[in-house]
Amino acid sequence: MSEEPLIVEDTLLLLFQPDSGTIAGENILFYVLGGAVLADLALAGRVEAEEHGLFTRVRAVGEGDAPDPLLAPALTSLSKKAQDVQAVLAGIGPQLRGPVLDRVVSRGDLNRAEGKVLGLFPTTKLTLAGERRSDLIRGVRAALIDGDDPDPRTAASIALLSASGTLPQFHAEIPWGSDVYTRAKRLEDGDWGAAAASSAVVRTMNAVIMNTVIAATVLPRL
Repeated sequence: MSEEPLIVEDTLLLLFQPDSGTIAGENILFYVLGGAVLADLALAGRVEAEEHGLFTRVRAVGEGDAPDPLLAPALTSLSKKAQDVQAVLAGIGPQLRGPVLDRVVSRGDLNRAEGKVLGLFPTTKLTLAGERRSDLIRGVRAALIDGDDPDPRTAASIALLSASGTLPQFHAEIPWGSDVYTRAKRLEDGDWGAAAASSAVVRTMNAVIMNTVIAATVLPRL
C-alpha cells in the first residue's frame, strides 16, 4: 500500500466517531468513499472530467498501474470507457467500506476487536488508535474554525464531509455554526484558493463533489 494514507482512508478515519465507536453517515458512506477514490485519482493526475451534453463524465488518463491497489478497480473501470460520475460512485462505492477499513486498521489508526453477543451473534468493536485522526481533525479545524487555507487533501476531505451532510455530527470537536457551514460549502463548491493544484484537477474535483452531493442527498440508497 502507499506510504502516505489515501484521501479515502483519511475520510473514513475522520468519519469515525470515537465516543460511540461508529462511523458517521453509514447509509451514504459508499457514495462518500467512492468520491474520495475519485479525488485520490484526480490529485494523482489519473482521471479527468469532461463535459458530455448535460452530464459530466470522468475518464482515465496517463499510463501504468494505479497509484495504489485500493484505487485500481476504479481506474480499471474508467480505462475501458469514460463514465458519468454518479455511475462510477454507484459502481465502486459499495465495495469500498471493508477494504478501506482494513487499511485504516492495518496502519494502526483504528483497533478492531471481533466478538460475539450471547456467544452466538458476531460483533465488531472499533476503537481509536494512534494520533492520525487527531492530526486530521486539527487540519479540518484550522480550515473551518480559523479560516486557514487547507492543503488539497484536507480540502477534498472537508468537501466530501460537507457533501455527505455529516459535519454537524462533529460538533464536539468542530463547533457547528454559520461560519463553519459557509467555509465548508465554499470548499464543497470548489473554492479551494491556494489548495487548487491545476485547472484540470479543480474541474475534476468540482465534478466529483457535485455528483457526490447529488448521489448522497437525492438518489435512492442501494
